[in-house]
Amino acid sequence: MAIDPYAPIFVISVAAELAEMHPQTLRQYDRMGLVSPSRQSGRQRRYSQHDVELLREVQRLSKGGVSLEGIRRILELENQVAALRARVSELEQEVVDARRRGPDSRRVFAAGIAGDVVTLTRGQRPEQRSQAVVVWRPRPSSGASAGPIQF
Repeated sequence: MAIDPYAPIFVISVAAELAEMHPQTLRQYDRMGLVSPSRQSGRQRRYSQHDVELLREVQRLSKGGVSLEGIRRILELENQVAALRARVSELEQEVVDARRRGPDSRRVFAAGIAGDVVTLTRGQRPEQRSQAVVVWRPRPSSGASAGPIQF
């Protein structure tokens, strides 16, 4: 049975020892929002294996000359990239599922006013008040007319 790397299991002294840091450094990183552990009753910090690995990465970057603010920004960007990758995977799975359902169930995706993805069924138009943009592409071969991108 594998241990969940995100399970909050280490108290601060153990996490500090595993990360080869002083516990006060972990508290400082928590205050700065670099590595924020879970909180148990009594506000006691509990670190996961993932948190310990993150502490080691912060230490490596710091020793490499990156400022703490730079490290904070790097971690923020890495989190954004991970979230975007997860969203791309979700959308790819939606495309695969739509293809399995057959051509009659194809959907059109449009960009909403807030940048969100609006899903429309074939032949459906965005609401009249909507400022959604429908993405079009030419249909393949034999000079067929252009149409919305369908999945």
